Amino acid sequence: MSCCNKNGGNCCCSRSVINSLAVLAALLVVAAIVWAMKYYTTPASLTAERAALRSRNLSELRADETKAMTTYDWVDKTKGVVRLKVDRAVQMTIAGGQDLAEFRKDLLAREAKATAVPPKAPEKPSAFE
Repeated sequence: MSCCNKNGGNCCCSRSVINSLAVLAALLVVAAIVWAMKYYTTPASLTAERAALRSRNLSELRADETKAMTTYDWVDKTKGVVRLKVDRAVQMTIAGGQDLAEFRKDLLAREAKATAVPPKAPEKPSAFE
C-alpha cells in the first residue's frame, strides 16, 4: 500500500520528509547557537601566560641569587655591613674557628652593630609650651 494519492500526485510521505527536514534544521540551528555561545563566552586560557610569568620570575630570582652569592656589595654602608662572596665567607669562618671564644665575641659584636636600632628622633615641642 502506497502513501501517495493516485489522482493528485501529492504524497503524504513528502509531508513527513519536510517535517523531518524542519526538525533537523532546527536541531542544527540550536547546535550552531550552542557552539557560538561556548566559543565566544569561554575566556582565554591563563595557563600559558602564568607559565611564562613563572619562568621569567624564576630566571630573575636565580640571576639575583647568583649575583648575591658571587659578588661583593654594600648591604648598609652607614653601618659598614658588606655582603661577601660565599667562598670568602667560608674562609673567614674557618679562620675564625681557630679561637672560638674570640670568634663568637666578634660575631656577636658585628651582629649587634648590624641590627642596632637608631635612636628615636626627638619629639617636637608642643605649640603651647
